[in-house]
Amino acid sequence: MLRLGSSIRLTRPEIARFTEITGFEPEDVRTTGDLKAYVSRCKAYYWGTSRDTQFLHWLIDREWSNCISQRPLSS
Repeated sequence: MLRLGSSIRLTRPEIARFTEITGFEPEDVRTTGDLKAYVSRCKAYYWGTSRDTQFLHWLIDREWSNCISQRPLSS
């Protein structure tokens, strides 16, 4: 994820991973709030208590966490 102030841009690999996991492309994600809303919509779409659903939610949460926890490049 590329970040400039409050704006973000997902990289192609991140878009591909989110799309592969959820089946929905993360379109119009320009802030961390937009990304959080996208994750919430995907998890709401795949709701339930089955082990498969729990695993899918875990995958989505893991990808979210990987994006958010990236450290900025130091010079």
